[in-house]
Amino acid sequence: MSTSHVTTHVLDTASGRPAAGVPVILQEPDGERWVRLAEGLTDADGRIKELGPERLASGTYRLVFDTGKYFAANGTQAFFPEVALTFSLAESEAHYHVPLLLSPFAYSTYRGS
Repeated sequence: MSTSHVTTHVLDTASGRPAAGVPVILQEPDGERWVRLAEGLTDADGRIKELGPERLASGTYRLVFDTGKYFAANGTQAFFPEVALTFSLAESEAHYHVPLLLSPFAYSTYRGS
């Protein structure tokens, strides 16, 4: 079980495989800019199980996925060089899992479990 409040999982839907090696940054707002709280790299299963602190205050946060670096490393041209997902943490005791389904020309996300 993860001790991180926020985790993620990236699946490359074009290849039908986990997206290993995707750099991800967890950010929080500070006035009109975003500041880095934590960063990680997806493992062979496309997951980051330890991303950021064990607890975060309720509020708005953002995960930024460097999809351009991932696709370039795999020799694939992609339309979206970066995916930024902004979400609200409402429950201080809940776990937040934010998966990303990715292809070179589209992406989708949802709140996972």
